[in-house]
Amino acid sequence: MDWLSRLFEMMPVRGRLDLRCSYGAPWRIEQGPGEANEIPYHAVLAGAAMLEDPAGGRPLLLKVGDILLLPGNPRHVMHDGSGAVPRKARNRASLNFTISETPGAGERLDLLCGHFAIAPPHDRLLRSYLPPILVVNAGAHAGQRDAAGQLAGLVALMRGETADDQLGGRAMLNALSTAMFALVLRLASEAGGAPRGLLALAGHPRLAPAVAALFGAPARAWTLPELARLCNMSRATLARQFQEKLGRSPSDLLTDIRMTLAANQLRASSISTGAIGEAVGYQSEAAFQRAFKNHMGVTPAQWRRTQDPSGQDIFATPAPTKPAEAS
Repeated sequence: MDWLSRLFEMMPVRGRLDLRCSYGAPWRIEQGPGEANEIPYHAVLAGAAMLEDPAGGRPLLLKVGDILLLPGNPRHVMHDGSGAVPRKARNRASLNFTISETPGAGERLDLLCGHFAIAPPHDRLLRSYLPPILVVNAGAHAGQRDAAGQLAGLVALMRGETADDQLGGRAMLNALSTAMFALVLRLASEAGGAPRGLLALAGHPRLAPAVAALFGAPARAWTLPELARLCNMSRATLARQFQEKLGRSPSDLLTDIRMTLAANQLRASSISTGAIGEAVGYQSEAAFQRAFKNHMGVTPAQWRRTQDPSGQDIFATPAPTKPAEAS
């Protein structure tokens, strides 16, 4: 199993389309922050939008084919860039999603808005490995067989599903949204100049053997020399490349993987703490207890007690639709 598939197996992600916007200028959208475990997304089908940088930097122009992810889950503002007083949006519910509309002249914005939900505590971990703002473009690649072409085809399917209410439409839109997350990360990792984090690490072919090893056999007591040999580089070079690309050491990544697996086991089973610690690579229960508390802030027993005893899937109950706030 490749490392990204392994990551999604460890940290389940579910997508959900919330609404489709059709706006004529002047318009303005204010959204967020969402629930703590959510990452919002926006896909530009037609027109253009200006995203105000939540961190206070220069506005970002979003164009046709752009897909925006906001892993930082901030309150964010998009507008047409005219500076004119925006028109009031009207939201109406369809069977499977919400449509938000404004009148107006000129080129209209056509935008899909949704979010990705990640099971806690993995949302915090995954967010720490992604940039606060991530944009990829698939607009010019429709019909191609690479990641951009696949993403363009997926967005085209979503556009078709939102053209009219169809039988099974909500299930289709949510499934396509979930697949969008994986394709966005795949495309971002293949693009030059990927932002620091897992995407930059994945896009560095010389480090791929070490990443695959850590995800594929996290219980093994990997050493820096072993990982360096897999990558055919020196220990110093491997350590430097991990720090530059990921912002963490190989041992930090290994601990994150182990703690994720342990948290899943504690939630889903009644296996003893010692057995879980051994399964994820710790030689003693005491060492596992220390590592888990340092990483999670609570002991394994405390973590297990806080989990839903029914084992209910946090994604099982559909969240209420969250229309954009447009004024």
